[in-house]
Amino acid sequence: MNDRAPAPGGLALIQDLVNTLDIESGADSLDTAEGLARFGLAAGEAEGARELRESLRAVCLAHAGHPAHRKVAPLGELLARAPLRVTVDEDGGAARLVPATGGTSRVSWAASPSSPAPLAFRVAAAVAESLVEGTWPRLKACEAPTCHWAYYDRSPAGRGRWCSMSVCGARAKMRRYRAK
Repeated sequence: MNDRAPAPGGLALIQDLVNTLDIESGADSLDTAEGLARFGLAAGEAEGARELRESLRAVCLAHAGHPAHRKVAPLGELLARAPLRVTVDEDGGAARLVPATGGTSRVSWAASPSSPAPLAFRVAAAVAESLVEGTWPRLKACEAPTCHWAYYDRSPAGRGRWCSMSVCGARAKMRRYRAK
């Protein structure tokens, strides 16, 4: 549905994950082998990926000033299961986020076997990097209740409301016009 350009950097992963569910039709690409493979998931990890997806959607809705679409696990709790650390190369020229090593990381993921650990680590890294870059609040979800598609708001004021002005925006404007 989204006719906007993809989100920058790691936010594209989050945008893609949130947009695996078409709320209007009910089609969920995490129900397919291709959809799972796209995120490096096994069939047993789909439920954990869905939980992560809906928590991300709730945050995207909050970024746009909309209430959560339903009760979800807090994103912070899900990402706490994927601790990260910063590594810096020897000359200090490059730094990156990598999964923290040690028993705590493995134990917390073992407590939830359906959780997609590698995906959660990538999502946690993308969130951290986008916070540093200042782009995190611009990843939003469409206000249309039959859509809630994730989009990156590139508007100068950061007040975008719909994933697509030609679809969801037009529908909302038409509803307001008809109500008058």
